[in-house]
Amino acid sequence: MNVLVMSISKKIPMLKAVKEALLRVDSMGRLYGADTNSKCLGKYFVDQFWHCPPLAALPIYEFIQYCHNNGISVVIPSRDGELFYFAENRSILEEQGIHVMVSDLEAIITSNDKLLFSKLREMRGYPVIPSYTCTSFDSEYYVVKERYGAGSLKAGIKLSRRQAEEYLPKLSFPIIQPYIDGTECSADVYIDKNYKAKGVIVRERNYVEAGESQITTSFHDKSLEQLFGSIAEKLMMRGHVMFQFIRDEDGQVYIIECNARFGGASTLSIAMGLDSFYWFMQESRGVPSGKLPYYRADIEKTMIRHAEDTII
Repeated sequence: MNVLVMSISKKIPMLKAVKEALLRVDSMGRLYGADTNSKCLGKYFVDQFWHCPPLAALPIYEFIQYCHNNGISVVIPSRDGELFYFAENRSILEEQGIHVMVSDLEAIITSNDKLLFSKLREMRGYPVIPSYTCTSFDSEYYVVKERYGAGSLKAGIKLSRRQAEEYLPKLSFPIIQPYIDGTECSADVYIDKNYKAKGVIVRERNYVEAGESQITTSFHDKSLEQLFGSIAEKLMMRGHVMFQFIRDEDGQVYIIECNARFGGASTLSIAMGLDSFYWFMQESRGVPSGKLPYYRADIEKTMIRHAEDTII
């Protein structure tokens, strides 16, 4: 089995986790990495690097040909922008023996659009933070962010009404949410090919920089695990997905967004037993999900992201 990770950039911890899982499935398996940047750091942490064109300029038959030429049977997207490409072509790829860790197209559309995702509060009663396109609602403070994709990087947080209105023109497709004071958390979920949640790990985002957890700590909460597993199933997600939410001092949960892919700090969940990459590779080989054990670690763990030098 050879595995291809897309948009590897500088996602070294993710690449190491995929490689470790691959070697447990096939000791002779090779890890391929693709990126449009020929100088990306990730190229030094894969067995074979592919300087690929943007997916918008890559016909699906050419992508299939590259996979066939290199014996690639598993593809793992890692960036929001490429999820649509693979969701739209997932059936075609599976017919060619190429399995992609991606959710159904409808689920990708719902999770990528924060305004649409927020309507799940009204439609299904999920505790999602409401989103608006203008400051036509009362809140002590506001959050302004991009409507599509991962919006935390450019977000304006805890703004007054005037600050929020001044921030709107700075974004391409802005939405506004009420600011909720509480603890930032994430939930990593793995959903098997039968759309059943196999495992859920919830973790506190102790320190966040540029929208990504630099320090994160796992914790056990059965009700939260059931909640996010149930939501992922009902949205027809597949593979690894991540929810971000806030828990206030009263324990009330407010879901911020859903990222239908592996997250920057999701490697902690793998260390806690959520063996997403291994499970997906085994399912791709035809192993039933029920025969793949899930052992959650008994002791909670903390992950600290830091720079590290590699000499080659």
